[in-house]
Amino acid sequence: MLSFISFWRAAAIVLCDLASTAYYIGGIVEQAVGPSAPWFILGVMLFSYAIRYVYMESCSMFVRGGVYKVVKEAMGGKLAKLSASALMFDYILTGPISTVSAGQYLAGLLNTIFPYLRIDWHLDPHAFAVVFAIAATTYFWRENVKGIHESSDKALKIMQLTAVMGVIMIVWCGYTLWARGFTWPPLTLRFSTEGLGWAANVSWLKPVGAIGILMAFGHSLLAMSGEESLAQVYREIEAPKIRNLARAGIVIFIFSLLLTSLVSFFAVMIIPDSVRISQYGNNLLAGLAMSVVGPNWIRLLLQVFVVGVGVLILSGAANTSIVGANGVLNRLAEDGILVDWFRGLHKKFGTTHRLINMVVGLQILTILACRGDVYLLGEAYAFGVVWSFVFNTMAVMRLRFIKREAREFMVPGNIRINGVEWPLGLGAIFVLLFATASMNLLTKKVATVSGAAFTLVFFLIFVFSERWNEKVHSGLKALHAKFNLRQAHDLKIVSDEIEKPNRTLVAVRDPGNLHHLKRVLETFDEGTTDLVVFTSRIRTGLGLVDEVVNMDNEEQKLFTRVLDLAEKAGKTITPMLVVSNEPFYAITQAAQAVKATEVVFGVSAKISTDAQLERLAMTWGSLQTDKKPVRFRILGPGVEHAVDL
Repeated sequence: MLSFISFWRAAAIVLCDLASTAYYIGGIVEQAVGPSAPWFILGVMLFSYAIRYVYMESCSMFVRGGVYKVVKEAMGGKLAKLSASALMFDYILTGPISTVSAGQYLAGLLNTIFPYLRIDWHLDPHAFAVVFAIAATTYFWRENVKGIHESSDKALKIMQLTAVMGVIMIVWCGYTLWARGFTWPPLTLRFSTEGLGWAANVSWLKPVGAIGILMAFGHSLLAMSGEESLAQVYREIEAPKIRNLARAGIVIFIFSLLLTSLVSFFAVMIIPDSVRISQYGNNLLAGLAMSVVGPNWIRLLLQVFVVGVGVLILSGAANTSIVGANGVLNRLAEDGILVDWFRGLHKKFGTTHRLINMVVGLQILTILACRGDVYLLGEAYAFGVVWSFVFNTMAVMRLRFIKREAREFMVPGNIRINGVEWPLGLGAIFVLLFATASMNLLTKKVATVSGAAFTLVFFLIFVFSERWNEKVHSGLKALHAKFNLRQAHDLKIVSDEIEKPNRTLVAVRDPGNLHHLKRVLETFDEGTTDLVVFTSRIRTGLGLVDEVVNMDNEEQKLFTRVLDLAEKAGKTITPMLVVSNEPFYAITQAAQAVKATEVVFGVSAKISTDAQLERLAMTWGSLQTDKKPVRFRILGPGVEHAVDL
């Protein structure tokens, strides 16, 4: 139960979205604000670490610390559903803008190569981009149905190749600037009509000074696409979770800062103004590859390499969007917001495949609707990004006052006055985000109209779905996790699937009495020990004969709590449910079947610790077939007893 991933894999998943913006952000922002775009992209990339701090604090409070969970805890269910709706707009557009951009790059490359091969073809970039985007989205749909571990492996390989490409481009562009000389991009803002949006009709709202900077910053905020995925993937990060989250954050920051910012500067400083937007607006890195110093054939090979890597990383962003959207919808489903049908698990892979199917279906519809226009997608995309940041930051700030318990991590910039810690750092981040989001409402027509409509539709769906679920489940506000059961007549099936030299079996029964499991999860070494979490269903008489086992409500509640603890610890467990007529007999059989070196119990509310150990010793002695010693431990708050049998 749960396949945890390293911080490198977590960073790779997020970077497949965040770093992929380097391929299209420069062209989108320059079309809106002019050649000063790189300065604002740099500002956004520096600001991204502040946003990352906010997500780190939210994750330190909640393992599933995305926008929905944090906003719900701070400001209630209605605002939580509204924030989740805006975030879903972000995720639905993340895949299409990335895969369509990849298709534009590939079409441009093929059109460049065809004349050299004497092929009299010219691809329509928009039509080709649509076909390619659908194919890439379909591929990553299948990978996510298999599970996040499979998809994270692909993401890691993509980012390794992207790192090689990034180093080559930075060095080559640096040499080009040294050889030719250069001037820095201008600081003068030149807004297009589309870049001003409705603000062009507001006479007093002049795009100069602080207002102009805020407008341009809002157009550049798209460079932070993918930040929310860090919170969604946190559930899957291995222990120590917060430390590994911080490591992933540093990797993401350095990689995206160098790649996205430098590419934007190089493009303005190297590609001639006459062709930069008109010819390479949708494939800026391809234009950069063809504008550096060197023979034409070498530059053509560089373009092939850059586009090849771009196709991979941009396609990988589709993976990130599916991972993130599935994470958000799972949180909603487990809170009873979505109709229970969506929570059905794939029989083979155990994933919530129906939610994945819905996300991918909406993405494919978006690809068809945009007709291959990257700029249109970019303009619409900004709505969900900025408002999800606003809601999340506001919620974390409010939680500082209503939940004052210690956190593993806090956003820096706090002042303690009269015993109250005032979050000045969080406040500054919120003010900048809210001002930017408000300005975007005026300057981004497409984003405001499409984003508001999508958010409203999803919000209404969530509201009506929640009411339907409450009727079906008799007013139940939250649902238990879903589990697949695999039937077996021999307990040894578990032993065949665990390989580590040490095996610990933890017996659980009461979801409110899992102190012992929490202690084991905090201390056991996952590198050398397999952890089996065991519970038994007690049956007597004929009830044991050929019983088809389905998890009842109490067992689902128990293993949901077990799942929560395992997620928080970041460690993998093997769950086991056994039907038996005597609990101590079942525990002993299970311990022998898995060749346990340690068996751990909680303190019983019914019998004394001495009576527990006595019954264990008697049962173990009557059934023991292997003379290898086993340690039995009973753990509770302030209680620890151990005996070797």
